[in-house]
Amino acid sequence: MLRYLPYFVVFALWIYAFVDCLGTPPRNVRGMPKVVWVLVILFFGTVLIGPLAWLLIGRRRYGRVAPAGATPAGWHRDRRLESGAGTPGARRYSPEGEPLPDPRSADWIPPDDNPEFLRSLSELNRQNRKGGDGDGRPPAEGE
Repeated sequence: MLRYLPYFVVFALWIYAFVDCLGTPPRNVRGMPKVVWVLVILFFGTVLIGPLAWLLIGRRRYGRVAPAGATPAGWHRDRRLESGAGTPGARRYSPEGEPLPDPRSADWIPPDDNPEFLRSLSELNRQNRKGGDGDGRPPAEGE
């Protein structure tokens, strides 16, 4: 079984280099165009020249620190900043196009602290106990 190990290592490195080359953005490819690197990996993969050349020369390697936005939290932070939602004074809009209040502002009240909202819930609850369906109409016949 160990006699197959070198073949398996060569094949695994070949597949890894091929997938890594396909997934690398073109701006991170060095030396030759990406299409040429794919062909080099495919044609010289069995002798390890293509995959090793790609891993050592073809792609830009970063240090131990990941580039900005490499983590999910960084990605969301970058998208929020690009859309202007993370900047003070930026306006957010509902799907209908109405401006939404900023949750960080002093005039915004969370629903569980908003007396108006709590009052509407109490009213709906009272109507439901009386037999209505919560929309202010009496129950229909047969309900």
